Amino acid sequence: MGIFAVTGPVVIAVLVILGLFSVISVGIIFFKFLQVYRANSQSEKFLDFFWKVKKFDSINAQLDRFTDSPLAVLFSEGFSELKKLMEKGDEKEDPEVISTDLGGIENISRALRRATTSEITRLEKYLTFLATTGSTAPFIGLFGTVWGIMTAFKGIGETGSASLAVVAPGIAEALIATAVGLVAAIPAVMGYNHFQHKIKVLISEMDSFTTEYLNIVQRSISRK
Repeated sequence: MGIFAVTGPVVIAVLVILGLFSVISVGIIFFKFLQVYRANSQSEKFLDFFWKVKKFDSINAQLDRFTDSPLAVLFSEGFSELKKLMEKGDEKEDPEVISTDLGGIENISRALRRATTSEITRLEKYLTFLATTGSTAPFIGLFGTVWGIMTAFKGIGETGSASLAVVAPGIAEALIATAVGLVAAIPAVMGYNHFQHKIKVLISEMDSFTTEYLNIVQRSISRK
């Protein structure tokens, strides 16, 4: 409060902006931590359940246990498309056949790609703000510092004294802006890099699951 009392309006505005950036970034970091942790945890459980149960109908009936798993979303989208194709097979009076003439594998593949894109977008939501904070907060703080130092030197010119007692307080107050900028930027950068790594792992898992899912459907078609 003492710093705010003696600091100019421009530097105060900079500190307020950086404070907002910092608070929002911390909120996003906590939110993304919970979201990504749940996605990883439930995806592992879903994979175990998927390979243990093996029957698509039984898996689909219990998807509500894995609401935060991207893999469960992929399975749901793929299974919905598979059911549509089977219904088309019923219309052709051959319910056992999922014909590639109906675009079977391609339709399922497109559904899985759409689901993957949607899940990536959901997982990466708000990360742009962390990246923006990490890249711009130090410069915003530097602007506040430069402005504060300019104000300090202006005060020196007006008083005609350049003693340390006159210069040091103004410069110290100006440097606060840079410090606050770094405080806002460092957690944002660390959080962004951490979540990007975790999301890349989830994307790899989704790609692998898509391949396995299509292989299972393809083998099922080949046997009929």
